[in-house]
Amino acid sequence: MRPPASTGESAFPNSSEQPRLERPAPCPRVARSIVRAKYGEPMPACTHLDHVQLTELPESVEGCEECLAAGDPWLHLRICLECGKVGCCDSSPNHHASAHAQSTGHPIMRSLEPGEEWSWCFVDEVALLVPDVHGETRIPPSPLG
Repeated sequence: MRPPASTGESAFPNSSEQPRLERPAPCPRVARSIVRAKYGEPMPACTHLDHVQLTELPESVEGCEECLAAGDPWLHLRICLECGKVGCCDSSPNHHASAHAQSTGHPIMRSLEPGEEWSWCFVDEVALLVPDVHGETRIPPSPLG
């Protein structure tokens, strides 16, 4: 079943028909990409893979670099695949990862959350997997839970 084209009506009037993700999507933008893929809609492609310089994730990080410096909390951590800067997600109060992408022009951030391998291109607004990036990073628990 395809969702209706902006008619305002629910694509799934019977809640038992709603598609279920195995786990909650990490952010609204990634969730939209998952829904597009589920319905077979054309997926935009990331045209910025040439910016990926970081191919090995750090063994561990302390948290969002700017939040730690300011004494602020973060929710989820992201890492810039161009320079390795660690920032907080858009669900965090300070949005340091997206602010870094905007201020530097570094387009691709990767989730550092355990079990998550997705990346996000801020320019093309598309979620993607970057198979050349390896490793798993130990992160501290989020101060926001």
